[in-house]
Amino acid sequence: MPQVYSPRNLYPFRELCYNRNIEPQASLPDKFPPNAATRPSTHPPALAYQGQDSVLSRPFDLLRNAIVEHAFPAASVAITHKGKLVGLRAFGRFTYDPESPEATPGSIFDLASLTKVVATTTMAMILYERGLLDLEMPVAAIVRDFAADDPRRQQVTLRMLLAHSSGLPAYEKLFLRARTAEELLAAAFATPLTADPGSHAVYSDIGFIILGVALERLAEESLDRFCQLEVFGPLGMAHTAFDPPLHWWSSIPPTAIDDAFRGRAIQAEVQDENASVMNGVAAHAGLFGTAEDLAIFAHCMLQGGRPILRPETLAVFTRRESFLASTSRALGWDTPSRPSQSGKYFSASSFGHLGYTGTSLWIDPERQLSIALLTNRTWPDCSNQAIKQVRPQFHDAVVEALEANP
Repeated sequence: MPQVYSPRNLYPFRELCYNRNIEPQASLPDKFPPNAATRPSTHPPALAYQGQDSVLSRPFDLLRNAIVEHAFPAASVAITHKGKLVGLRAFGRFTYDPESPEATPGSIFDLASLTKVVATTTMAMILYERGLLDLEMPVAAIVRDFAADDPRRQQVTLRMLLAHSSGLPAYEKLFLRARTAEELLAAAFATPLTADPGSHAVYSDIGFIILGVALERLAEESLDRFCQLEVFGPLGMAHTAFDPPLHWWSSIPPTAIDDAFRGRAIQAEVQDENASVMNGVAAHAGLFGTAEDLAIFAHCMLQGGRPILRPETLAVFTRRESFLASTSRALGWDTPSRPSQSGKYFSASSFGHLGYTGTSLWIDPERQLSIALLTNRTWPDCSNQAIKQVRPQFHDAVVEALEANP
């Protein structure tokens, strides 16, 4: 088993290639209207987790037992309730090796597809609010390479990409035939439709890769920089970023031993292979962050999006798409299905998302509750699916514990 808990020693070549550290900006760039800057500010959730080990003993025990049973080696959780951060704990170690570092609330996880909502969908909401994004705009009008030969592609809209109803397939191993980000994007643009646009929903990484390009062109700014300037910086999410800087590496649990593609253990770089070819900055995956930062983001969503969004905008994107009766998808976000990984208590107005590496974020406006659960369940490989049983049990236990201790 290779050592994976010393990224500086493991990947010395990355010090030259990936040593970026974008700091929050004091002001917004001139080309963006100052909507967010002029709205009432909000504060992070008040710290109120002094008695968490007593109140949340059962859900915490569930995570400890899951680690013992090798559902995942490490977990970090942040829970907000009625405007307060009532839970902030970490469990386990970076790997199953008893000598590997212990996970802490400061551990930074590969958020995987939480990127789709925390970064990409939030960028889409901001652009929509500013009148720069029309949900019914054809994708081909922005990304001309997407048009190709199939006339159905002209019908694909930005709304369809966000709702996963574009007709694009769920996933393609584009990384096997693309050596650069440009080649991978060209392959994504050329991916054939597998269904008529708008006919049904299929969760699609390919669609979000294309969506990211469209958003960058509308904003005239890269996804990572836009989100730093407009989302992470303003909200004070100090440990959330794409392509994590060098001094974060020792705080990042590894996600997988990738013998098939990269030939090494994956730590402090995105686990998703397509995002890896895109240099770690992609609309479907690539974001890293802490559970506490996700709690700050969720608190913002529970405040109606303030100070970075208006409640009306958030409502448009978190409402389930009604034109497809069989889907639980909203715009970017997911909503509780039956059964749901959110458990049995999250209300119909809830919204959330999962990440392939074992991450999740669920937000319930009715209960004024958010639960961020971060794990590296893909270590050492992606075959372990035990989190599918652990996650809803954990969510249910949290709700029951909070209701028993109002």
